[in-house]
Amino acid sequence: MKHFGKAVVSSRFVILIAAVLLLIPSIIGIRGTRINYDMLVYLPDTIETMQGQDILVNEFGTGAISMLIVEGKEDKEIVRLKEQVEAVDHVKDVIWYDSFADISIPKELLPQKLLDVFVRGDATLLAVTYDTSTSADETMEAVTAIRELLDDHSFLQGTNAVVTDTKILCEEEEPVYVGLAVLLALIITGLAMDTFAAPVLFLLSIGCAILYNMGTNVFLGEISYVTKAVAAVLQLGVTMDYSIFLWHSFEENMEHTADSKEAMASAIQATLQSVVGSSITTIAGFAALCFMSFTFGLDVGVVMMKGVAFGVISCVTILPSMILVFLPLVLKTRHRPLVPKLAFLPGWVAKHYKAVLVLFVLIWIPAVIGYFRTDVYYDLDKSLPTSLPSVEARAKLQDTFDMSNTMMILADADLSPKAASDLCEELRDVDGVKGVMGIDAFLGAGIPRDMLPEELSGKLQAGGWQLLLLTSCYQAATDEMDAQISAINSILDRRDPKAMLIGDAACVKDLIVISDHDFNVVNWVSIGMIFVIILVVFRSLSLPFLLVLTIEFAIFINMAVPYYTGTPLPFVASIIIGTVQLGSTVDYAILMTSRYQTERAAGKGRDEAVRIAHSTSIPSILVSGLTFFAATFGVGIYSNIDIVSSLCTLMARGALISMAVVITVLPALLMLFDPLIVRTGIGFLPKKHQKENSGLDLQKA
Repeated sequence: MKHFGKAVVSSRFVILIAAVLLLIPSIIGIRGTRINYDMLVYLPDTIETMQGQDILVNEFGTGAISMLIVEGKEDKEIVRLKEQVEAVDHVKDVIWYDSFADISIPKELLPQKLLDVFVRGDATLLAVTYDTSTSADETMEAVTAIRELLDDHSFLQGTNAVVTDTKILCEEEEPVYVGLAVLLALIITGLAMDTFAAPVLFLLSIGCAILYNMGTNVFLGEISYVTKAVAAVLQLGVTMDYSIFLWHSFEENMEHTADSKEAMASAIQATLQSVVGSSITTIAGFAALCFMSFTFGLDVGVVMMKGVAFGVISCVTILPSMILVFLPLVLKTRHRPLVPKLAFLPGWVAKHYKAVLVLFVLIWIPAVIGYFRTDVYYDLDKSLPTSLPSVEARAKLQDTFDMSNTMMILADADLSPKAASDLCEELRDVDGVKGVMGIDAFLGAGIPRDMLPEELSGKLQAGGWQLLLLTSCYQAATDEMDAQISAINSILDRRDPKAMLIGDAACVKDLIVISDHDFNVVNWVSIGMIFVIILVVFRSLSLPFLLVLTIEFAIFINMAVPYYTGTPLPFVASIIIGTVQLGSTVDYAILMTSRYQTERAAGKGRDEAVRIAHSTSIPSILVSGLTFFAATFGVGIYSNIDIVSSLCTLMARGALISMAVVITVLPALLMLFDPLIVRTGIGFLPKKHQKENSGLDLQKA
């Protein structure tokens, strides 16, 4: 380790030049990484709804669908608009009632079933299909082109429109995210540390690591927009500790030697030994996300594991080089730290530790109640501002046509006209179904299919399947929609076992089941991995329980707050916040416990060991927790995308709660369980006493 430190010090100028040069391929990689804005694509490929989507693309050449609402236009104007929309690249078809009947026929003579779907007062509805998937770049470009053809009385609704608006909003907000995180982190670290210049170097070093991390995402092909939005601020929050530790270690070594290079080599050695162990728990927390069936967890997990690794590397190479090069400036900007040291707290907790533990037990009750009752929503349209065009279009569709969702049914093409017509009639009778469009839906069983134009039959029948479009007045992820989907699937199972129901609402229903499973898997995997790491680090049977319990207490409080404030959370936030908070803040508990172990092994009594560990750990925990809070708080307040806002708000609040719990509850737990800890662990007593204690335990056994 010392040789590595000396190598870094002697190569500091080469390292800085290489760090700058590596930014070039990193920026190229960032520009070459595709961003996905559709969360539903992370559903498992094995579920029926996703298999149906593949059939739709492969057999019908249709990857997405929008509903176009047009108000106050004559039929000829609508036909002209329809032709313009059909001419847009990657628009496959536009289905209107003229697809089934000539517009010269008076509407009064048309089947009422046809009019119910397409006409409502002076408003008419057109179904636009695309030959690319919902979140494909080509589809988003097509949506943008269609919108340019529309006036203020026309509205384009659909998931592809939502995805397009999400992309536009993210691209507008992301520079502000980073700016807020950097500014607030700079303020906090500048006040908390003893120099104003060092935090600037910290952020430059971490900035390099963030760019390296985001640049290497090009090898993943694409990442989620949520991952892109939170990865930078989260990486900043969880890796700032490493920079702070290096600086403090450097200062300590400078007290014993006048040679700054020697001091930095020793600081690098100490930092590597400490930071590698610390980063393992953080990486383990993100690794747990990779066990999710909803593969968004794999997306954010892999990116953040890379981010932590780049953070460690940058901390022991780029940052030391920067500090040595700019050391005169750093020393000139020294000042007295302005963050309070809370010197009274160790004595107060030691004196009242029983009262603290009683309060600890009592708070568990409302925390558990709130944790399990926090409202979670799955309809991701709700995470967007109501002013977006796609959200306004959804409201218009609901108000004018009493329609909220469009689903598709892939039925067997060999169904007889009568069987298909009867299927459509039964589907129309399901509560909340507003209409069913298909080959036999309007013709009925008595009219031959070959009377339909070949162009239309080709749109609705291909590869042994026939396509039905079903419109619903219910919103996705509601009890009514859940019941409707169950009723539709029951009818399909009875009349056509081969049939599949696909569409966003059906995907969301699958998502609810999958995310409930993932919530439990991720929590238990992260707890298990952190438990094992603590067990290995401390060689103690009791400490893993105590440390995990401490942070889980903070997590339960954090997740209970939305229940008591009446704030629903997007499902993504509810799944991943527990493992992120556990992996990112358990280091606070490990830091204090490590010092406690050192003091007990040096012969200190219980009270003195806990007090020393408590008092020496508070400054580092405060700076770490406040920096994590600063990096995420601004984004949580600013973002108009609720997934991003909720995640960052939970992480910011979680950092403060974990910080508060560790500096109040953990010392009390160490006081209470000290006899158990020293008897169930190795290295908590002087060697002589440890051997005697082990011998006594063997005799008792």
